[in-house]
Amino acid sequence: MLLGVTLPVSAQSLLKRLDSVLTANYHKVNYDTAYLTRPQTKWTVMARFNLSGALIETEGIDNGHHYESKMEANSKGTLSLGVGYQGFTLSLALNPAKLMGKYKDFELNFNLYRRSYGFDFIYHDAKNFTGWYDQTGMPRVELPDGMLHVKTLNVNAYYAFNNRRFSYPAAFSQSYIQRRSAGSFLLAASGMWQDVNLGDQSSGVEELKLKMTNIGIGAGYGYNFVPYKGWLLHISALPTFIVYSHATMTYGDDHMKLGYHFPEVIITGRGAVVRQWSKTFLGMTMVYNFTNIGNKDDFAIYNTKWRVRTFFGLRI
Repeated sequence: MLLGVTLPVSAQSLLKRLDSVLTANYHKVNYDTAYLTRPQTKWTVMARFNLSGALIETEGIDNGHHYESKMEANSKGTLSLGVGYQGFTLSLALNPAKLMGKYKDFELNFNLYRRSYGFDFIYHDAKNFTGWYDQTGMPRVELPDGMLHVKTLNVNAYYAFNNRRFSYPAAFSQSYIQRRSAGSFLLAASGMWQDVNLGDQSSGVEELKLKMTNIGIGAGYGYNFVPYKGWLLHISALPTFIVYSHATMTYGDDHMKLGYHFPEVIITGRGAVVRQWSKTFLGMTMVYNFTNIGNKDDFAIYNTKWRVRTFFGLRI
């Protein structure tokens, strides 16, 4: 009986202690209150609709003939519901098309936005690309759904120097409120890993396999514009130059290592529009990733990954 009484009391004590730590951290004022503030409520409930897509393009010269291709994945829409407590949020996302068996690809997004630093982690495993392949002097080859299988991991991180006045979370997680316009120079790091498999015997296109790992560092700038009370417009760009690149390609019976060609870049762009009132808010955010690898006079590949999110939230 003693054990049965002690455990709930201990659990309650632990929860109270944890709550006090979270509260103290949440209301810790280590920022300029003329520019930033925290929402006064503890709980936030948010509904989101996410739309994402991917595009892969190639260009090069093969035996003196110019070629290019374009493959685009079907866009993916998900619905999610998130619950936040003093800056920490958990969410559950559902893809209606996947539940009905119409969409078999897999995508995982993990985002952390803090005033001083943050990152996006995006993994995409897709087989639903469709597109075409063109080569000089030859008819266009249509590339059907299921012919291209791509696994991609994109990671980008930032450090905001002016984090006492400029807040990424104000635009992307709504755990801060931007009261006045402010910008910040940003330090950036990016990485991309990709495994590409293209072609089959029936398509007339020789099988191509491409594997690459790239790491870039750079700098950028972000700006939060507050035109009127309750409004926030955000835009930022984080270009990084690739400082490490390892890429190999197998085409038919040929296996080769792709050399580095300056400039190879990974660029991350973000944008947001937020409208908020005392207890409610709504808005839209966008994250855009672009990578170019190689040389178009030999072989070049361009990757684009994007996500648009609309949301509505209630503070309790």
